[in-house]
Amino acid sequence: MAESSVKKELILKNQEISSNLFGINDSNLNVIEESLNVEISAFGEKINIIGLSRDVDLTIDVINTLIKVSNTGITVGSADIVSAIKMAEKGTLEYFEDLYKDELIKDAKGNPVRVKNFGQRQYIQSIKKNDVSFGIGPAGTGKTYLAVAMAVAALKEGRVQRLILTRPAVEAGENLGFLPGDLKEKVDPYMRPIYDALYAIMGPEHSGRLLERGVIEIAPLAYMRGRTLDEAFIILDEAQNTTQEQMKMFLTRFGFGSKMIINGDISQIDLPNNAKSGLVQAKRILKDVPHVGFAEFSSADVVRHPVVAEIIDAYENKE
Repeated sequence: MAESSVKKELILKNQEISSNLFGINDSNLNVIEESLNVEISAFGEKINIIGLSRDVDLTIDVINTLIKVSNTGITVGSADIVSAIKMAEKGTLEYFEDLYKDELIKDAKGNPVRVKNFGQRQYIQSIKKNDVSFGIGPAGTGKTYLAVAMAVAALKEGRVQRLILTRPAVEAGENLGFLPGDLKEKVDPYMRPIYDALYAIMGPEHSGRLLERGVIEIAPLAYMRGRTLDEAFIILDEAQNTTQEQMKMFLTRFGFGSKMIINGDISQIDLPNNAKSGLVQAKRILKDVPHVGFAEFSSADVVRHPVVAEIIDAYENKE
């Protein structure tokens, strides 16, 4: 026998908080409706929720949790709504408020940078605990942005003397020489996601000054060969596109007083000639090495529009 729908009412006592929670044209409520398969009607301070009993109860838990966060003065955005829903579905909603207690750094606009979900929290804890940390999972989970945030924080606090940000320029092949322009002009298109994260956290002007002084270095992976990187925060992005030889070369650049993060998505390997991914190999052979940590993300940790997670799931199911 099919379960019948129930209707429950929720009273919001603070109109300002409810406006923040609802979003523009109730956009946040629409996200909750679609994600939890309920119908929500807002009338002033009253919210009516209709759906299956479990879905309605989850919705009430999500809204009450978001209200608690809003009451601390934090503006709840779309990404927060999505994270709360996903944590509720996974049974980890009780940890949601904890995500807002630790501020990693302030971005270029003065807004606090915090983790957005349980997966990101595990990732940050791994970075803090280990010398070498791997972040493995799909696009949109915040790996690059959080890695750069942690790197900039370490630089500002004097824990490292420089930042080294790198990724393989796979699309250009091993030889960048055939591309027009100087080295920077050849490399920049492949480094753009790293620049974007750096500019968002430090601002273009401040980033530019540190790049000119060599405090921040953004370079293709091939330029790491033969170096020892002491007192540096080193980030390798798109690591799924390193060969096994490149990954070993990169990992052995690690020097005293340094911190290293390797990020990648093993479902998007673009290596030519059926070359084997260094990230896949590293995940297998380094899993029990001391001071090396792994944090794995899934589509549930995507902090972009909910449809992105659905697209990722659809491709994974097909494959």
